[in-house]
Amino acid sequence: MVAFGKRLKERQIQEWQEYYINYKLMKKKVKQYAHQIEVGTLERRQVLKDFSRMLDNQIEKIVLFLLEQQGLQASKLTKLREQHDALEAHPQISKITELREAYRGVGHDLLKLLYFVEMNAIGLRKILKKFDKRFRYRFTDYYVKTRANHPYSQLQQVFKHVGLGAVVGAVSRNLHELQDRQGSYLSIYDSPSLPLQDPVVDSIKAAVDRLTHSTNFLNFMAQHALIMQEELPAPVEQRIDEEKYHFMSLLLNLANTFLYMVNTYIIVPTADNYSMSLGAAATVCGIVIGAMAVAQVFSSVYFSAWSNRSYFRPLIFSSIVLFVGNAMYAMAYDLNSLTVLLLGRLFCGFGSARAVNRRYISDCVPLKIRMQASAGFVSASALGMACGPALAGILQTDFKIYKLTFNAVTLPGWVMAVAWLVYLVWLWFSFKEPSRDFEENNSSHASEKAEKTELEKGLKQPLLITSEEKKEDDEDPEADGSEEAPEESRRPATSMVSAYRLLTPSVKVQLLIYFMLKYAMEILLSESSVVTTYYFGWSTGTVAIFLACLGLTVLPVNIVVGSYISNMFEDRQILLASEIVVCLGILLSFHVIIPYSVPQYVCSGLIMFVSAEVLEGVNLSLLSRVMSSRLSRGTYNGGLLSTEAGTIARVIADATITIAGFFGQSQLLNITLLPSLVICVVSIVATCCTYNSLF
Repeated sequence: MVAFGKRLKERQIQEWQEYYINYKLMKKKVKQYAHQIEVGTLERRQVLKDFSRMLDNQIEKIVLFLLEQQGLQASKLTKLREQHDALEAHPQISKITELREAYRGVGHDLLKLLYFVEMNAIGLRKILKKFDKRFRYRFTDYYVKTRANHPYSQLQQVFKHVGLGAVVGAVSRNLHELQDRQGSYLSIYDSPSLPLQDPVVDSIKAAVDRLTHSTNFLNFMAQHALIMQEELPAPVEQRIDEEKYHFMSLLLNLANTFLYMVNTYIIVPTADNYSMSLGAAATVCGIVIGAMAVAQVFSSVYFSAWSNRSYFRPLIFSSIVLFVGNAMYAMAYDLNSLTVLLLGRLFCGFGSARAVNRRYISDCVPLKIRMQASAGFVSASALGMACGPALAGILQTDFKIYKLTFNAVTLPGWVMAVAWLVYLVWLWFSFKEPSRDFEENNSSHASEKAEKTELEKGLKQPLLITSEEKKEDDEDPEADGSEEAPEESRRPATSMVSAYRLLTPSVKVQLLIYFMLKYAMEILLSESSVVTTYYFGWSTGTVAIFLACLGLTVLPVNIVVGSYISNMFEDRQILLASEIVVCLGILLSFHVIIPYSVPQYVCSGLIMFVSAEVLEGVNLSLLSRVMSSRLSRGTYNGGLLSTEAGTIARVIADATITIAGFFGQSQLLNITLLPSLVICVVSIVATCCTYNSLF
C-alpha cells in the first residue's frame, strides 16, 4: 500500500492544500519524540501533552476552514433560493435549466468538501494509529474520548461532518423540485425512498455514505465477504459502475453462492453411510467430503483468472460441471463405485465459482450498494450452510426409477443436479455480461473527467514523489508496514508468490487464524455423523437437525457482533477473546470423561462453532482493512488468498478424519481434536505477539 502521506499530497485539492492535516510534519514529530524519549531528553507525559496540542491545532485548522466553506455554500444556496422563488411566479424553461445547473455546481463544490473531510479523517486516524504503535500507548482511546465527548467538540465536525447534512438536504430538495414530476407535489420529505435521477446527488450520497462508514452490522457483514475496496475515494468510477450494474446478474451470483454452499454441506449427514454402502469404512467420509475442497484449491485460481475476461462463461462452466459432478455422485451407488463417488465430488469442487461471485460484486456493483451486496454474499453463504444439512434430513425415502436408485444417500446428488440444471437455464436467459469497454477505457474516462473539475484532478493525477520523500518513507514505514514503490502501487500481484510477499506479518497471522478456524469447523462438521452415530446412535435426521441448527446461528451471531459487540470493544480484543473461546470449545470436546454425553458434545460444539463464526467475521474485517491495495485487484487478490487458506485447511481436516479412522472410531474424536488444539494455541500465541500491530 502506498504511504498515506504521498497519496494525501498528490490527491488533495491544490487550492485547499494549506488546510489539510500536515501529515508529513506529524509523522516527523512522532519520530522525533521517539528519539527524544530514547535519549532521555523528554518525558512521556510531555510527549502526550505536546502531541495532543498539535492534534488540536490541526483539527481546529480543518474545522474552521470547513465552517468557512459551509458558509460560502449556504450563501450560494440562499441566492439560488431567491431565483427559484422568482421562477415559480414566472417560469421559463431556459432559466429553470440554468438554475438546475447552478444547483449542480453547488453539488460539485459540496463533493469537494466531502472528499476534503474524508481525507482528513483518514489522516487523523492513521497518525493516531502510528503514535499508538510507536509508543505502545493507547493514546487514541484517550484522545477520542476526551475530545469527541466534549460539548465544544471540534473532532465531531470532522468525523460526524456536523452541518454538512443541511447543505446536502438543500441541494437534494431543490434539484428534486426542479425535475419534471408531471404534476406531482411530493417532496423528498414526503417520500424519502423516491428516486432522484441526478448523478450529482447520487455522488454526494455515496460520499456521505463513505464518510459515515462505521462499524455496524451491514459493514461487518460486507467485510466478512472480504470484498476489498480502496480507502481513498475515486468518484470517476461511479458512472462506470452504474453502466455495468445489472440487478438480475447480481441475483444470479448470489444464487450461485447459495447453491454451492448447499451442495457442500448437503452430503455431510449421509457421507459415512454412503461410504459404508460402497464397502468402505465410515471414516472415508472425510475423503468424500474433502474431495470437493481439494478441487476448489485449483478451481479458485483459474476462476479468478477467468473473471478478468468474463463473468458469464465461468458461471456457465461452473453450472455444467456441478450438474455433471452431482449426477456422478448420485449414480455411484448403482455403479457400486467409490471411484465414481470421489470423481463426482472432485467435479463439484472444480465448479466452485466463489472467486467469480466475489469479483463480480467488487467490479460490477455500484459503490453505493456494494456493502449491501457483500452482506448478501455472506448471508447467502450462511443460508446455504444451514439449508444443506436440513435438506439431507428431509430426503429420507427409498425408491427406484428404472435402474436408478433414489434413497437417503443418492437423493442429495439428484436434487442438486436438478437444481444446477434449473439454475443453468435461468443463467443462460437472464445474465447480462458487463461491458469490458469501460475497464479498457477507464484511464481515458478519468482524464476527461479530470479536465472538467479541479476535484478530479486532485484525485486522478499521477502519484509522483521525490527521491527525498522516498528515502524518508523508506526510513519510516507506515504503521501497517505495507508500503510499496509508487510506480508499482496500482499493479496487481502477478503470482501467488508475489501476492504472498505483499503480506505483512500481522496479515500472515490473520491468515493463520483463518486457517485454524476453518480447520476446527471442518473437523466438527465433517465427523459429526460418525461421532454421533458411534457415541449416541443418532439417525441421519438427527444429525441433519444438529448441523442445520449450527448453520442457523451464523446470521444472528453476526448481527449481535456487528451491531453491538464491535461497538463496545476493539476488533483485536474480540479477535483474541474469540480465539480463546474456540480453544475452550476444543478442550471441552475431548472425550476424557466416561461416558461421553450428548450435552457435552452439543454444548462444546456450539461454543466452538459460534466463537469460530465470530472469529471469522472479525478476522476478515481486519484483513479487508490491512491488506495491500494491490491485492484488491487482479487474479491473485486478497479474496483468493483467504479462500485458498480456508480451502487448504478443510482439505487437511478431512484427510485427518480419514487417517484417524485407521485407529478406530473410539479414538477418532480425540485424534482429530488434537491438531485443532495445537493450531489454535499457536494462533493465540501469534496473535499476542502481533497484538499491537492490529487495528
